Amino acid sequence: MTMRPIRIIGDPVLRTPSEPVTSFDAELRALVQDLMDTLLGAPGRAGVAAPQIGVNAQVFVYDADGHRGHLINPTLELSEERQDDDEGCLSIPGLYFPTQRAMHATAHGVDQHGQPLTITGSGFLARALQHETDHLHGRLYVDTLRGDTRRRALREIRAGRFDSPSRGR
Repeated sequence: MTMRPIRIIGDPVLRTPSEPVTSFDAELRALVQDLMDTLLGAPGRAGVAAPQIGVNAQVFVYDADGHRGHLINPTLELSEERQDDDEGCLSIPGLYFPTQRAMHATAHGVDQHGQPLTITGSGFLARALQHETDHLHGRLYVDTLRGDTRRRALREIRAGRFDSPSRGR
């Protein structure tokens, strides 16, 4: 089991759009395994994207609403119906803010062997798919916040009011 350290806000890799995966080899399979080990290595985690462990590749793993897996080079189809619930991020540990997302999401991509893969989810799974795909584009959930919520989130981040990554969130 290789549980990799999570990169924290301020690390440039989190703001860099990831490169599409073009080689489906043993190195990619090892990355997927490291991501899954990192995801499952601490309780309460719903997903981990490659940039969060310092890798510039369009890969993420998820474990949400009884669904567990990985997706490479994802694209999303989102519903017009919205959900508004608290969201957090391993890269901004301990901070949670109400974040609007699509209620339903369908993610298209490929698996670690290059085979087409589609994941459809609602509620929490849809939120996780959107959150992890955002990471692959260099976006964090706080980027989607608006108004007073955004101002409060940025104030708390600037003040360093988030938990130590060693707390495993």
